[in-house]
Amino acid sequence: MKSTIENLGPTRVRLAIEVPWSDLDHAFGEVYKELGKQVRVPGFRPGKVPNRVLDQRIGRPVVLEQVVQHAVPEVYSEAIRENQVRVISQPDVEVTRLEDGEALAFTAEVDVAPTLELPPLDSLAVTVDDVEVTDEEIDQQITVMRERFSTLSGVERAAEDGDFVSIDLEATLDGEVLEDGSTTGMSYEVGSGNLMQGLDEAVRGLSADESATFSTALLAGDQAGEMADVTVTVRSVKAKELPELDDEFASIASEFDTLAELREDVRTRLARTKVLQQGGQARDKLVEHLLETIEVPVPEKLVEQELSWRSQAMERELQQAGMDWDAYFSMAEVESREAYDAEMRENVEKAVKTQFVLDSIADAREVTVDNEDLSAQIMAQAQRNRVSPEQYAQQLQQGNNIAEFVADVRRTKALAQLLEETTITDESGNVVDLEALRPRTVAADSADAEDDAAEAAEAEVVEAEVVESDAVESDAVEATDTEETAGKA
Repeated sequence: MKSTIENLGPTRVRLAIEVPWSDLDHAFGEVYKELGKQVRVPGFRPGKVPNRVLDQRIGRPVVLEQVVQHAVPEVYSEAIRENQVRVISQPDVEVTRLEDGEALAFTAEVDVAPTLELPPLDSLAVTVDDVEVTDEEIDQQITVMRERFSTLSGVERAAEDGDFVSIDLEATLDGEVLEDGSTTGMSYEVGSGNLMQGLDEAVRGLSADESATFSTALLAGDQAGEMADVTVTVRSVKAKELPELDDEFASIASEFDTLAELREDVRTRLARTKVLQQGGQARDKLVEHLLETIEVPVPEKLVEQELSWRSQAMERELQQAGMDWDAYFSMAEVESREAYDAEMRENVEKAVKTQFVLDSIADAREVTVDNEDLSAQIMAQAQRNRVSPEQYAQQLQQGNNIAEFVADVRRTKALAQLLEETTITDESGNVVDLEALRPRTVAADSADAEDDAAEAAEAEVVEAEVVESDAVESDAVEATDTEETAGKA
């Protein structure tokens, strides 16, 4: 086999491959074997028909066509390996020569990962937010705790934001009550805005047994997007009463005896969350810096394929939810399909560029992935998806996603190594030590061991989270009164 490569652009090549006839013996053998099972020739048992008879029976051109279909993928794969081409799409193949008994020649145009020129990576620096916990933030967390211990009491007045009302709903379209368009005795928090547009405005000011009608767009069903008239009737109004904020509340809501101790614990937890956020923010800013300083060509075909896949996946989700695009845009407050597509394209291009950059850094640094790396990432991702590590590993295998998972782990490892070498300072000029994000040594005491395990999992998510196709994102889960604050970097 002879092969040559022609660069058609920074992300596309054309391979010209020529195969001597003798190298097609294996392909001929497989084709004749399969045809021998399918073709019935009088006087010969199935599978025992001579090759020359098969040629005569079905025609030599048909045999050659099947040989080409059998041989091209194998030869193409071999050429890719020999030339060390990192392909990222399916090839466009064209047979340029097929001479019986002489040779087979074809070309394959395919998108490839670009070769990037990396800048010096030994003096990188990023700045992150200060770790500062305000009294207002502590008050917010304490309020959340008080909400959990609140009680509801019936009141003889009109409904206000924060009240819980029992309501009946009836939706009509063109004067006809919709199927499944009515309900009774539904509990709803006024002002929450989590049911349907216009409901809060209608309920505010209504007392028990009073009604109001408003118009809202249907979000599901065959009439999704159409405006329906909804009549809401308030059956009862209950006000939420919060417990007094004192030492007694602290002892009931937590393991602390005084309110001061509880507030200090909340401050510690919030600070830990913000330290975790610093790690995620440092990572995101480092990626942004790399994308700004490294020129990364993007294969348009790859972007289009990813956009098409995401659009089809979204359509399936909308259909399952009984919604259409217009209803989704209305609910998500998206201006138009054009705005949605533009944002999606930007996200996809950023994700593709990020993967190319991290792959190039991993190549330059000869980053490898071992079983320990894979196990740690499987455990971290399993925790995020709330499944067991065994279930997550099985999902990878069933979806044929192991190769891409390994590639993602390699990218993550390369980024983590680079982050360790990056100078990270907060806005006040203080150096941020990423060691604070690492799990502590597991203590002998079982309670401490549980805390350490939680922190280990948090650090695993911060330091080893896969760079996903939606681009690099970060956020943090708010602190609670009974469990460790979890940071998702």
